[in-house]
Amino acid sequence: MTSNQSSHHYNREILDMTIHPLEISHAMEICSWRYEAPFHCYNWPAWEHMKKDEIEFGDSVLRASQYAAVLDNQLGLMGFAQFFPIAGVTRLGLGLRPDLCSRGLGPAFTKLIVSEAMRRTPNNEIDLEVIARNTRAIRAYQQAGFRITDTYSRATPAGFAECHCMVYGIAGT
Repeated sequence: MTSNQSSHHYNREILDMTIHPLEISHAMEICSWRYEAPFHCYNWPAWEHMKKDEIEFGDSVLRASQYAAVLDNQLGLMGFAQFFPIAGVTRLGLGLRPDLCSRGLGPAFTKLIVSEAMRRTPNNEIDLEVIARNTRAIRAYQQAGFRITDTYSRATPAGFAECHCMVYGIAGT
């Protein structure tokens, strides 16, 4: 193993990922993740700040109702998902641990989260938003069955950005 490799080696062909409730320990770990530029816009604030201000999964009710952890077969945290309810739609939010990005895990990770969304709300359309410059994520989402249906500018923590809305299960692009 080289010094650049994680202590966890994942074979994406046999990877076993499962959905679990997002516990406080998971939330704290997610807040410690640091993505390198240009993906640093996905870094979360410190856990103490998230909890004090009840931001997203820092709010215990929101964490229990909308968030889930994606764990590997040794119960290590690989990523998280948010299942945000909109009338007739489940909007996904998802994040893969930074050291697991660019390893080909995105499509399987996304498909697992889609399966959970379908289990939770079987009659809902499933969509997500992605910053248009995040071509790495867009490729993974397309391989998982999503298609771009709209492009627009919206506010993000880093300012306005062009975003795509991608919908699951729509044929062709």
